[in-house]
Amino acid sequence: MKFTQEQLGWEPWLNPLAEDELTEAHTDALIDKARAASPYFRLLARDPHVLHARTKTDLDIFSNTDGGLPRAERELAATATSRHNGCVFCASVHARFAAHHSKRPDDVRRLLDEGIDGHQSERWRAIIDASVALAATPGAFGADHLDALRAAGLDDLEISDVIHAASFFNWANRLMLSLGEPS
Repeated sequence: MKFTQEQLGWEPWLNPLAEDELTEAHTDALIDKARAASPYFRLLARDPHVLHARTKTDLDIFSNTDGGLPRAERELAATATSRHNGCVFCASVHARFAAHHSKRPDDVRRLLDEGIDGHQSERWRAIIDASVALAATPGAFGADHLDALRAAGLDDLEISDVIHAASFFNWANRLMLSLGEPS
């Protein structure tokens, strides 16, 4: 399947809970009741404690407005990680958010179409490179990535956000790719 910013479906390889099977514990774990429509979240709801922790972490990484990296660049880190890992579904979701929040749809499209090595601004290049290094193996991320991020104007809190977004999505991609496929 081709990388896209279009909304995709996702087909689980294991049976998720049906919406009418969700208990109060399951819906509490979803945090946002609209997630009950997603087979992915209904599958994860089989372990509500883990789903709740996963969702709270996800929301804090991407929606926390107490400082740090702008939302667009957190989404860029998730998109670059997903592109590198081959998670077409996650790349589509986060590419839409990155394009919307950054107002740079052409740059996001280039990331999807040309891959992680396509031309980008210095700041986006540093974020993409750091995210991909973390996705490849954490040991591939090093001082050269930190230097590039700092040279691109990121402070320590913003760098921390790049690391959190890329690391979380490296894990999330692997989980999603292990449980099903985009449709």
